[in-house]
Amino acid sequence: MEQNQDSKFESAFLPMTSIGSGMGMAVLSDVFCYTNQIVNLALVGNQHEFVLIDTGMPKSADEITDMITEHFGEEARPSAIVLTHGHFDHVGSLVALLEKWRVPVYSHELEIPYLTGKQDYPPGDPGVDSGLVAKLSPMFPNHGINIGEQVKAFPQDGSIPHMPGWKWIHTPGHTPGHVSLFREQDRALIAGDAFVTVKQESLYKVLTQTQEISGPPRYYTTDWDAAYESVKTLEALKPEIAVTGHGIPMTGEDLRENLSYLTANFKEIAMPKNSRYTN
Repeated sequence: MEQNQDSKFESAFLPMTSIGSGMGMAVLSDVFCYTNQIVNLALVGNQHEFVLIDTGMPKSADEITDMITEHFGEEARPSAIVLTHGHFDHVGSLVALLEKWRVPVYSHELEIPYLTGKQDYPPGDPGVDSGLVAKLSPMFPNHGINIGEQVKAFPQDGSIPHMPGWKWIHTPGHTPGHVSLFREQDRALIAGDAFVTVKQESLYKVLTQTQEISGPPRYYTTDWDAAYESVKTLEALKPEIAVTGHGIPMTGEDLRENLSYLTANFKEIAMPKNSRYTN
């Protein structure tokens, strides 16, 4: 497993955090959401078997393992790591965690080139919004990482290994291989960055975790037609609870009303007026 890519993350300029950093909440009996600086991770399962969804910001491996120990006990380790996508704030500690645990990593096949050193993401687009996070986005890491054969593509039948009852749903737009995770039984949704519940472009709103429905982070979203279709796909599921990659989990009627509003007004709410990635 290559480590030189991880060292680029270590030296990256990442001055962001939020008031929720280091805090976790049980959104369901077997779904735990944890905020690492500005991004959410999730644990799905119980102390006998669980999966880690995404791996947070760079330099956070010790924090994540401490969180897992506190939640599940001293010997706890995930059966697998599942990635919604490969942006730096979702795989920032992946290489370091894999040095602690030899566990499989699952992602969509279209995301694997970014996880095996074959491809880099486009750089952040500062022109999408006047917010400071958007303006800083060209400084964020956009390179891929290389975890070699440890990453495997999701099964084609929609199932997720070690996550019985859950299915993965291809929700591209933010990245080509972005996925969201859904459980029909209780309509639980782990949305990744297909939509979020904080205006991610605004540093103030990120810091304060001001809750509002928003599309995918604008500065990294490269296919807005696909992003819109993905939001429509998720809205049609009528989720009862949503853990998003950024922002506070949203539930019940509040979630359904906000997601419906986002879908109906996607162009005005989500799409930037100026972007190098729009036609």
